[in-house]
Amino acid sequence: MSEKALKKRGGFSIKKDSTQAVLMLLPMLLGFALFTYGPILYIIRYCLYKANDFKATYIGFDNFARLFSRDPAFWDAMLNTVILSAGKLVIEIPLAMFLAVLLNKGIKGTGFFRTTLFLPAITSTAIVGLIFSLMFASFDGIVNNILQSVGLIGRPINWMGNKWTALEMLGIASIWNNFPINMIYFLMALQSIPKEIYECADLDGVTPWRRFWNITLPMIAPIAQVVVLMAIVGSLKVSDLVLASTNGAPGGKTEVIMTYVFKYFFGYSGRSVEIGYASAMSVVTGIFLACVSFIYMKVTRRMNDVY
Repeated sequence: MSEKALKKRGGFSIKKDSTQAVLMLLPMLLGFALFTYGPILYIIRYCLYKANDFKATYIGFDNFARLFSRDPAFWDAMLNTVILSAGKLVIEIPLAMFLAVLLNKGIKGTGFFRTTLFLPAITSTAIVGLIFSLMFASFDGIVNNILQSVGLIGRPINWMGNKWTALEMLGIASIWNNFPINMIYFLMALQSIPKEIYECADLDGVTPWRRFWNITLPMIAPIAQVVVLMAIVGSLKVSDLVLASTNGAPGGKTEVIMTYVFKYFFGYSGRSVEIGYASAMSVVTGIFLACVSFIYMKVTRRMNDVY
């Protein structure tokens, strides 16, 4: 076969493969566009309307004026979201990395512990919220019973009756539910490091701490950057855990941004349906998340250049 015929045949093969790849991806791409960009366009449109279940009236930027000047509860929910996210991530990320390092050592029984530690990640977040609300119940809650039995408290603590204790409970529940998936990500990153590097470090007499600080962390830095970003965005979007446990109690002091928007969008917890106002809050929240992600990527851009 001539060189020209081979090139022609090769070009046809590449074109055919490309067409097959596009056709295989097309259903997913259509679904992604329909269920991602469709709702975004819907939200952007209705943020300029006073809309409920029955009618929509164009009001321009009045929803945004109300949001920025007449709704301090929205900003309290935003602050609660930031506090809860920052507090839990300070514990969740180091804990996930520490457990990943232990599992990566190949100690006997690692498979059992890996499976056991991953179980919280496959548990429904709503179920986790319900379980922890029962565990931290003021009366007959297992946490209060344990604390009383060991003499740390004299009388039961009303965990749901105070904003900060309720946020602590939400933080503990969120950490328990989310650290396993981050642990698996870190474990995958650790297993991608060539063993020869560690062998050379051992020959040079490098201590375990220096090996972790100077080899392990830099080698997993690109993956860690993405893992932490997903953890930050996921924490800022928490909603079902709060709805299933505190539902904003006490008195809306543990309301987070997504539950606040949800209640206006669907008329939950006695609120009237205000689709237009909820859409405006969604747009502001989306811009906030985009800004947080952009700042984080700018601050951590050097993590991609370590190796």
